[in-house]
Amino acid sequence: MSERSVAALIVEQLEKAGVHHCYGIVGDTLNDITDAMSRSTVDWVHVRHEEVAGFAAGAEALMTDRLTACAGSCGPGGLHFINGLFESHRNRAPVILLASQISRELLGNDFPQEVDFLSIYRNCSVFCEQILTADQAPAVIRRACQAALTQRGVAVVVIPVDISKAKTEAVTQTIWHPHPQLLPNPDELDIIAALLNQGKRITLYAGAGCEGAHDALVTLAEKLNAPIVNTSRGKDFVEYNNPFSVGMTGIFGCEAGFEAIKQCDVLLLLGADFAWSQFYPDNATIIQIDQEATHLGRRHPIAFGAVGRITDTLAALLPRIHQHSDDRFLHTILHLREKSVHRRLKEEQRATGQPIHPQYLVSLLNRYAEQDALFTADGGSAMVWLLRHIDSLGTRRTLTSLLHGTMANAMPQAIGLQVTFPQRQVIALCGDGGLSMLLGDLFTLMQEALPIKLVVINNGSLNFVELEQKIEGLLDHYTKLKNDNFAKVAGAIGLYSQKVIEAETLEQAVIRFLAHPGPALLDVHTHPNELVMPPEVSLKQLTDTALYAAKAVFHGRLSDVAQLVGSEISQKLGK
Repeated sequence: MSERSVAALIVEQLEKAGVHHCYGIVGDTLNDITDAMSRSTVDWVHVRHEEVAGFAAGAEALMTDRLTACAGSCGPGGLHFINGLFESHRNRAPVILLASQISRELLGNDFPQEVDFLSIYRNCSVFCEQILTADQAPAVIRRACQAALTQRGVAVVVIPVDISKAKTEAVTQTIWHPHPQLLPNPDELDIIAALLNQGKRITLYAGAGCEGAHDALVTLAEKLNAPIVNTSRGKDFVEYNNPFSVGMTGIFGCEAGFEAIKQCDVLLLLGADFAWSQFYPDNATIIQIDQEATHLGRRHPIAFGAVGRITDTLAALLPRIHQHSDDRFLHTILHLREKSVHRRLKEEQRATGQPIHPQYLVSLLNRYAEQDALFTADGGSAMVWLLRHIDSLGTRRTLTSLLHGTMANAMPQAIGLQVTFPQRQVIALCGDGGLSMLLGDLFTLMQEALPIKLVVINNGSLNFVELEQKIEGLLDHYTKLKNDNFAKVAGAIGLYSQKVIEAETLEQAVIRFLAHPGPALLDVHTHPNELVMPPEVSLKQLTDTALYAAKAVFHGRLSDVAQLVGSEISQKLGK
């Protein structure tokens, strides 16, 4: 049997695992691996910052359920992945990181660029090992690929450069990615059915685990006369073509979603792991079904829990459910939903003057984007406008940092989606703070010829942080940003770009921007005091916001208070 390099073997194993792309930056200890990759079917995507590589790989892996790779050099290069990989791991995206390392004989001597990757990446991975010998390489890589795919997370393989160069007669193996049926046993299904059949005011709370279960979920709601609330991550799988959908709860949600959960007597959690316990009902029977046993009851006490994949479980549960005749609770919640929709439309019609209302901007994107567009959004207010004002339609997908809660994710995730789906429109809603953190990867859009559409919600501040400070009764400190013209920066790099400051010109600007065949950036100057309001405003929030206003007046910031008086919060609190 002929010998070959471990680097070549690693790349072949990635091919057998179904890897299409590897995101990263080349470097000394990685050179043998990238050389082998250049002769493979795995395409290298050259980014400008390794954090972007981690985000992009995670976006591809999450949307395709396909193992995706990223790779970096020793020391600082390998460290830069950390935030992107934390995001990917918390999203349960099957990603593998090839973390190249200095030679084994230099380890443990504080050699330049020596970093203990194992201790760092064990916190955000399902598999984290270093290859110790050349002959061990195929087994380690196979186990890493298998773990990432079956345990749904990040796998990290640390590869000393002398191992990459070494020769071996070892061979690669097939990687298996099974999808077994997973559902509660018959006795558990009978208990769940009995609790639902006895309920009077039933609400279904659907999360990301409902992917692929849309039709069965609607059938269950029809049998139970139950409204369906969705989590933010469940949006794409639940809200479209669904007469029982009433929106979200939590601070991003609406009155209908909030009341559907607060007023129910039975709440069925389906693949939902919503973290904020204050939004769960106080006196309801809570049933939870999740494919992860550790999720049962971890956010709020439950009456009954069972392990099952939602698609499998609903197929077995539906024949056990009786048709409910009382639809009064459902119609009460649907009436609240109508009010929420009316409020959304009213917000979206504020189409005059400057600065521009972000709801109007996002409503235009929703209207003119393609029916199968892919949307990303930075953490913060951009994320909220995406979730509230973009319709998924059953053909679109939305992606934002809901579990890790990071800034600067929108453009990197858009890179991964555009690489993966070159024929689809990809739109990133970027905060001005988020985009500026990883601005250098605008060059990646040009280098890789990615026709991504970047929309900058430019409000001159770290807007979500500013909101948090004001709601807590604090003056907003250190949140202001001076970034008057992202369009000039993008134009200098080669992107189509335009700055928009007046609402009257925005619609035509959006149409031209979306129609441009290449990468484009639209710098939209939006209202800095357009606040994100929860479905219920507490007395403490009212008094703390009033305290902020008093402090601002005392410090001579009368214009800030004047803007706040005209904002959504004053309207909400004044109801």
